[in-house]
Amino acid sequence: MRFSVARAALVLAHLFILVTAMAANASQVIIPAPPQLAATAYLLIDADTGKVIVEHNADEQLPPASLTKMMTSYIVSEEIYAGRLQETDLVRVSDDAWRRGGAKSGSSTMFLEARSEVPVIDMLRGVIIQSGNDASIALAQHIAGSEEAFAEIMNQQAQLLGMTNSHFRNATGWPAEGHLTTARDLAILAKALINDHPKHYALYSEKHFKHNGISQPNRNKLLFTDNTVDGIKTGHTEAAGYCLVASAKRDGMRLISVVMGAKSENTRAAESKKLLAYGFRYYQTHKLYSAGDELGSTRVWGGDPKELVLTIDHDILATIPRGGAKNVKAAIETDANIEAPIAKHQALGKLKISLDDEVIVETDLVAATDIAEAGLVDRAWDAILRLFEE
Repeated sequence: MRFSVARAALVLAHLFILVTAMAANASQVIIPAPPQLAATAYLLIDADTGKVIVEHNADEQLPPASLTKMMTSYIVSEEIYAGRLQETDLVRVSDDAWRRGGAKSGSSTMFLEARSEVPVIDMLRGVIIQSGNDASIALAQHIAGSEEAFAEIMNQQAQLLGMTNSHFRNATGWPAEGHLTTARDLAILAKALINDHPKHYALYSEKHFKHNGISQPNRNKLLFTDNTVDGIKTGHTEAAGYCLVASAKRDGMRLISVVMGAKSENTRAAESKKLLAYGFRYYQTHKLYSAGDELGSTRVWGGDPKELVLTIDHDILATIPRGGAKNVKAAIETDANIEAPIAKHQALGKLKISLDDEVIVETDLVAATDIAEAGLVDRAWDAILRLFEE
């Protein structure tokens, strides 16, 4: 297919950032090296664009400890969204859930009483805020009949989300052979929690939850020291070390950090703060275009009308180093021989956004409207004109 660059100036005209991008004498933005953390693996991404800002051993399979409960809570939210579960449904606490996850288990617990019945929404808070093993097991058994069956659902959901290096054996994160994930997969899961179930994601920001007369604080210390942090989850076992997935939003930019294998509770919080501080200090999320923006037009041979407006069907966001907007450029590529009929949303070219000569966003340009075939005479005339265009 033959392409031609068309109307780049028109595309840039209504966006200050991209008008600035065309300015002469654009200079390279200097960004310091990212921090090196005292952790086995870590990752920092822009939650809106997916841009990886910092990574170290991000694809190394590691035990996730209670970070597992992020998936447990995601599945509970999915069940509620699908209508198979209600927030007010009562979950019965089995003797097994009480024994393996309750007060006498020595693990993190919601302090559920055996054979008690607790609403789903309170159980979900127990999983998220108190990291309750008892609540996680009880919910797994309520949804799937057994924790083993629930683990199968977890693995199926992981594949659907693109968590290709994860395998779950239980709903709690209790050490088990083959129960592994990666920093990258956890970032994918965190992004899904935030975007797919914002109502329940808000529970991750709650600092305390009281059940059975016992009030417990959220284990995510960043919630108490940084008001831009609104989630998400901690984890710790001897094998996993101290882990923390955190998310914060400042000035319209949301970041997700993952720290695995830190040496202490304080270390995982301090190292997470380093990642977030670096990302917010040196990068910005820019909205370059909105869905439906008119980005140019193109000739349609044999069409009525003969000009077609080109647009995009989704917002275009990019993660750009602070001060680097002047180095952003846009180009339109369209097929030189577009023929009617054309259907609305039909892909007819490409919009390419580059930063320092590296393409950072590439997306389809689509038809803003339908274009019907012209009459026989107009199509014949266009056929003659095309002979002189070639």
